Amino acid sequence: MQRYDILKKIAAELEHGEVNFSTNALVALKLQHAINDPDCHIDQATRLIKAEPLLSARIVALANSTAFNPSGRPITDVRTAVLRLGFRYLRSLAAAVVTRALASPLSAQDRAMAARLWEHTAHVAALAQVIARKVTHLDPETAMFAGIVHEISGFYLISRAAEYPGLLDEDFSAWSETGEAEVGRALLQVLEVPQTVVEAIEVCWRGFLAMPPITLGDTLLLADELAPVESPLRDLDGVPREGTAASIDLLIGEDTLLAIMHESADEVRSLTEALRL
Repeated sequence: MQRYDILKKIAAELEHGEVNFSTNALVALKLQHAINDPDCHIDQATRLIKAEPLLSARIVALANSTAFNPSGRPITDVRTAVLRLGFRYLRSLAAAVVTRALASPLSAQDRAMAARLWEHTAHVAALAQVIARKVTHLDPETAMFAGIVHEISGFYLISRAAEYPGLLDEDFSAWSETGEAEVGRALLQVLEVPQTVVEAIEVCWRGFLAMPPITLGDTLLLADELAPVESPLRDLDGVPREGTAASIDLLIGEDTLLAIMHESADEVRSLTEALRL
């Protein structure tokens, strides 16, 4: 079966809801649904979080990051962490668990690719949160959430590689040309990702950064370009970057951007560490 046909088959399966989630991902999905209910109480959310140790640890870690705890006073329990973060940031961490869980269990080679993809994702999510606050002046939680799920189709692709030997071999132009968008749209729909976030991710797929960066899509693409770790899927498709990073100084002003990123370095670092799963 040709790669284009495989990708279309995977997308069609997703459109019919054919996707299996691990136990920890199911807990995270349950949490997402619960906190979307305006009547959800903090104690209910805390109980759900405690059912998944990885999610509990990440929530406490994020609450202790520089971005959310500038005083440095340690937060050591889940309930206090939830109070510090608020429900909206719980959505991002739940999405992080679901995204990362898509790519396990895997072969050693695929695990290494998934690990690098998550490293890239964590950097993009952290950068998007800071850029939203300091450059494009958008909602930082939505920007972080978009950063977390922007490569979700890549994780799902890696998870299916064992079924299709050679799927992740070199010359993978089918992915960047059509596959990423087809699989991505279907998966984002299954996960009920808000349309505004889907549209931002589509901007990232197209790779065109507006001048100056204004929208959520611009925020996400700028974060993607600034991330120090590149997606391993870019190595496969053989498509070079369009030089967006080189023109960022023209969009914002090199000194301004450098100053913002320098001032935010500790914040980005702490957020990235908190998001590592």
